[in-house]
Amino acid sequence: MNFYRAVRAVADASGTEPIDWSAVTESAKAGTKPGDLDLTPKEIEAYQNDVRVARDRIRSMGGVAFDLPSTVEIQHRHHWIDANAATFERVLGEIDSELNHLPGVVRAINTGSMAVSMGFLANNVLGQYDPLLLSTGDDHALYFVHPNIERIARELSVDRDRFRRWIAFHEVAHAAEFGGAPWLTDHLEGLIEEVIDTLSSGQFSRLDLDRIDITMTAVEGYAELLMDRAFDAEYDDLRRKLDARRRSGGLITQLMRRLLGLGRKRRQYERGKEFFDTVVDERDLDTAGLVWERKDNLPTEAELDDPTLWLDRMAA
Repeated sequence: MNFYRAVRAVADASGTEPIDWSAVTESAKAGTKPGDLDLTPKEIEAYQNDVRVARDRIRSMGGVAFDLPSTVEIQHRHHWIDANAATFERVLGEIDSELNHLPGVVRAINTGSMAVSMGFLANNVLGQYDPLLLSTGDDHALYFVHPNIERIARELSVDRDRFRRWIAFHEVAHAAEFGGAPWLTDHLEGLIEEVIDTLSSGQFSRLDLDRIDITMTAVEGYAELLMDRAFDAEYDDLRRKLDARRRSGGLITQLMRRLLGLGRKRRQYERGKEFFDTVVDERDLDTAGLVWERKDNLPTEAELDDPTLWLDRMAA
């Protein structure tokens, strides 16, 4: 890591945009060790096999017709920063030009904040299904951050191969959602564009953010459901240890998690999974899958808290 270079990149942020994305990428990389990506052919094959097994089991158990993304990458942390900086730039670059002419000091603050966030996430993300929102292509991508998977498996004292496969099941479950619901990407893109348009006009809409939160709660909850039920019967120890790790950490780690909204994301997992577990327990997995038939089937805020309301609406 080179902290001087990280700070220098932020200080030298330039251009007319609210954030200098080249500086974000350079600074985040300078402050983050890439990690080892010297995999043996056997280790590469293990990742490939995990993804195939997850695809086949989720297809069979969930009754979802979907294909894997053509891009499936085993990454180190700098690879992840490159991929996600491009996504953030694509999404946030939609903000109206009226916000672009900012003083240099404000641009540096924005750039530095984003670089710190990217560096923190790069050190903690295990896997990622990327729907490549607002991109010109139609394909999606699947990433595994190998150094983080290795490190966290050691920290949790769990079997590395089993932990890696569990992560693969979660990310492939997302591929099943987006592949089985072609409208989902367009729906999320539309919500993001509405938020950006509102912010560009100098306003703030809590309703737009709530709609994104509801959608992502359904996305994360259903993935957790498929992940657990398709994996095997012995996942409780993995979930318990990973949840405990997310709740622990030093003051800086906890502050970063709060600032980045990671506690909210954990709530999405828990609330969404509780909703779908209730639906499956009262009906079945096929009924839970109705949520992806069309966007009108997404649960409302009230239905997330009371799944019987959603079940009644689906039966009507």
